[in-house]
Amino acid sequence: MSATLVHYGFRMVNASDPLPRLPSRSGAPVEWAISDEPVPYPDAIAAMEARVAAIAAGIAPERVWLLEHPPLYTAGTSAKPGDLLDPGRFPVFSTGRGGQYTYHGPGQRVAYVMLDLSARGTDVRAFVAALEAWVIAALAEFNVRGELRAGRVGVWVRRPEKGADAEDKIAAIGVRLRRWVSFHGVSLNVAPDLSHYSGIVPCGLPGYGVTSLLDLGLTASLADVDIALRRAFASVFGPTLAMSDGRGPATKTAAGSWAKRNS
Repeated sequence: MSATLVHYGFRMVNASDPLPRLPSRSGAPVEWAISDEPVPYPDAIAAMEARVAAIAAGIAPERVWLLEHPPLYTAGTSAKPGDLLDPGRFPVFSTGRGGQYTYHGPGQRVAYVMLDLSARGTDVRAFVAALEAWVIAALAEFNVRGELRAGRVGVWVRRPEKGADAEDKIAAIGVRLRRWVSFHGVSLNVAPDLSHYSGIVPCGLPGYGVTSLLDLGLTASLADVDIALRRAFASVFGPTLAMSDGRGPATKTAAGSWAKRNS
């Protein structure tokens, strides 16, 4: 199966709601990999594609890969040319995920989620809801209330200091499935340069702002956010197993164990 998923905000969700659970029937831990240096976007896509194919073939475990990218814009499958306001500012990459234009860059935590939904229930809406709940639960560890809005992609926070109804987006979600294996994922603004968003209409939503933990007055580091993301992920998707980096694929040996192979 190959399907592009676009988030639909069916209802408002906050951290007080019970967390959905989407564990793997196998009970195997998900590899949890973190790259310390910014990863060029084409390299990340190539690594994701290889891992997704290996997961679908049954020769590699599921993986979540946390990283940063150099400054760039990506265009999802619904991107409108007119929403790219400054085409020469940063490199622009067309990508197969759902959604429209978004920004990636230093200070933003990108989490690429490569999960086998055939072992987690082939329910697309349940998967997207689980991703949303994961991000919202991680934000709650910093006393930030993330919420969803009907018809608006991503996770939002209220900004009463900007006006009674003001809201800014703090996290984006854009995923794709291939043979029931997910790739792409979520991005959470920790401390990026928010002025970089001015080169696009973020997610095709004019009139709405973007924010970050730093913009909200929180000086959390990427490492702090990684801890919160891992803890919240385990509550929703199940256990994880720490890995050194996300670029190298893994293959299954004849004995049935997983062996890291350099690439």
